[in-house]
Amino acid sequence: MDKYAVFGNPVNHSKSPKIHQAFAKELNQAIEYSAILAPIDGFKESIASFVKAGGIGANVTVPFKEEAFALVDELTERAKTAGAVNTIKVNSDGKLVGDNTDGIGLVSDILNNQFEISDKRVLLIGAGGAARGAILPILQQQPEKLTIINRTIEKAIKLRQEFASYGEIEACGFDDQPQASFDIIINSTSASITGDVPPISERFVEQCELAYDMFYSQQDTSFNLWVKSVNPQAVTLDGSGMLVGQAAEAFHVWRGAKPSTQAVIEQLKSGEL
Repeated sequence: MDKYAVFGNPVNHSKSPKIHQAFAKELNQAIEYSAILAPIDGFKESIASFVKAGGIGANVTVPFKEEAFALVDELTERAKTAGAVNTIKVNSDGKLVGDNTDGIGLVSDILNNQFEISDKRVLLIGAGGAARGAILPILQQQPEKLTIINRTIEKAIKLRQEFASYGEIEACGFDDQPQASFDIIINSTSASITGDVPPISERFVEQCELAYDMFYSQQDTSFNLWVKSVNPQAVTLDGSGMLVGQAAEAFHVWRGAKPSTQAVIEQLKSGEL
């Protein structure tokens, strides 16, 4: 049976084994998928042992995504631009190919919810790893403009410079916010973990169609609750669909078949997974 696993530390909270087993059941495929706790200083050795034991694909979560980026033999374009790897495929020659499916998971969820990114004004809050992984997939949808806003404007400017060849990006800081409104607003910060809200202007959300918080939660996140208080007409989504979407893309990378996601998202939101 084909062997897959998710590597992290901690990892026992991971939903990946249940998500991928649900995908395999839907597509009538037999796989073995486990969660492996890799020592903080032993990720490389853990991957090597897994491959030696017949493993052919892996997901990588905190805190090993950057280490996986340095470890693999080949990188996809989206992994290169993200600067991190969350999906590893073991080729028949034993070479490790690193990919990043986080950003495409986000974009797929937005599109699956019947929102277009093309020709829209998109605001991305934050300039960390989560934001970086989303930029290329967003720009590939050809928005009218992508604006990155971050507490330290230097980080936003750095991302604008790195991705300038892919599309138009505006960079700004929380202390110098543009006079603008947006169609789609994506929160990539960790503010919702502590129940906080990024300090952005209410005018940004007054006309938005969609607010997306990358933080996964079974209840409304603090960011989405704030958006609804300002603009009750806005649709709000949390990162549940992104989590399932990135897993579906990883499954496709490994096995060439793309599972559907809606039923699994509903199970995740209801606490069944």
